Amino acid sequence: MESFSIGTIDIVIVVVYLLFIIWWGVKNGKSSDAQSYFLAGRSMPWWVVGLSLFAASISSTTLIGQSGDAYDTGLAVFNYNLTGIVVMVFFAVFLLPLYIRSKVFTIPEFLEKRFDKRSRYYFSAICIIGNIFLDAAGALYAAALIIKLVLPEADLQMIIIVFAIIAASYTIPGGLSSAINAELIQAVVLILGSVLLTYFCFQQGGSYFYHLFENDDILVKLIRPLSDNATPWLGMPILGIYFWANNQTLVQRVLSARTIDEGRRGVIFTGFLTMSTLFIIAIPGLIARDLFPGLDKPDMVYPNMVMQLMPVGLLGIMLAALLSALTSTISAILNSTSTLFTMDFYAKFNKHADTKKLVLVGKIASCVIILLAALWAPQIGKFGSLLKYYQEMLSYISPPIVAAFLLGIFNKRVNGDGAFMGLILGLVVAVLLLFFKNTVFGDLHFLLMVPFLLIFSIMVIYVSSFFYAAPGKDKLTDTTFSFSDLKEEYVTLKTVVWYKNYQVWAGVLLVLSALIWIIFQ
Repeated sequence: MESFSIGTIDIVIVVVYLLFIIWWGVKNGKSSDAQSYFLAGRSMPWWVVGLSLFAASISSTTLIGQSGDAYDTGLAVFNYNLTGIVVMVFFAVFLLPLYIRSKVFTIPEFLEKRFDKRSRYYFSAICIIGNIFLDAAGALYAAALIIKLVLPEADLQMIIIVFAIIAASYTIPGGLSSAINAELIQAVVLILGSVLLTYFCFQQGGSYFYHLFENDDILVKLIRPLSDNATPWLGMPILGIYFWANNQTLVQRVLSARTIDEGRRGVIFTGFLTMSTLFIIAIPGLIARDLFPGLDKPDMVYPNMVMQLMPVGLLGIMLAALLSALTSTISAILNSTSTLFTMDFYAKFNKHADTKKLVLVGKIASCVIILLAALWAPQIGKFGSLLKYYQEMLSYISPPIVAAFLLGIFNKRVNGDGAFMGLILGLVVAVLLLFFKNTVFGDLHFLLMVPFLLIFSIMVIYVSSFFYAAPGKDKLTDTTFSFSDLKEEYVTLKTVVWYKNYQVWAGVLLVLSALIWIIFQ
């Protein structure tokens, strides 16, 4: 692995930054009761929700993985984010109000309110396993890759443990409040650092990008035929719904909003921030093809850009920005996973536990979770590109879950028995695909398999539900979509000044997304 030198001033900047984040997170933590510890007291304004959501979403799979994929196959990888923006609007309009009105702590808890406890336990277990072995371990591994560039002789496992301790040092004592307040700083540093990196990247290799764009090169096309194996787009909206609307790590930040409107505006704000990743992550990764040709591992593109393009002083800021993305992700996953275990399992097991006991159990769970992630993280290097590792695993387990949520919210006849049947059969199919994918689907890209899995799950859930009694009214209150609620909301928003109307900004976001698809078609 190629190594790079780093000046004393840059090391000082990184160390001071990390110490400041730990101090700031601990200072702003709240752990007096379960609602404060797990949901920051449900008191966050829209801009805090938006920045926190953005910082938590920019994980190793985004920063390291997407720049690496852009280097390897072009800008088509940005379709993950662009379809995600459309999903955010869908989430804000239809799903978010139900989540907040139902007063849930976790997204699996919503499944219990709509269906039954079996679906809750299943989904929570899947989330916990995925958070530990996919998300947290992936973020720790990405952080270790960066440090290995500067200190190639350092032990990979030791680096991972150090970063685990950094994220845990403020997240475990202070809960979601600590994580969110740290993420505010991390989001600002990440955006500013990425803008600086993009500037230096264009300064040295911008002509290469303009040449590709003027010649209508395939590398700058977002819309490609489904036969293109780089990033077939067909399954992306489904994965986007799972990532943005069913993912406890991200939705937990939305649940911390003080009102439904604040939560919605926060999600739309995140959409605008996510749109910027085309210019600060994907395009620089594409330009790196010209600046650093022939890199063996695409995951090393972003670290190479940081280490070779940034001047002394600014390198420290950029490393701080890069580590911001990684530590904020680890922190977010750690808090959300402990919330899942505590509220979905322990609180059910010990129904008499008071709020202080729940907080204590959440802290103990966090310690175990971060330890497991740290021990598994070195294994991720065996799976090639981080983004492909993450997305392929996700593509197998998410369609049945998305099917359960969509049918549960938009169809009042679907019941708990049908949902559980669909979830279990979907899991069986996912396990079979891990072992017999090539036998059944040949070389079909995993993103093209996602719609098949979704349709299969929808059919199982819908048909199975008719063999059992219709759900009672208690299962449909604050858990199902209502056109009358949407109409009433539209009338109310007519009296709101335009710049405070989330629907106006949602429309702007969709128009800008369409323009980007047109420009890079």
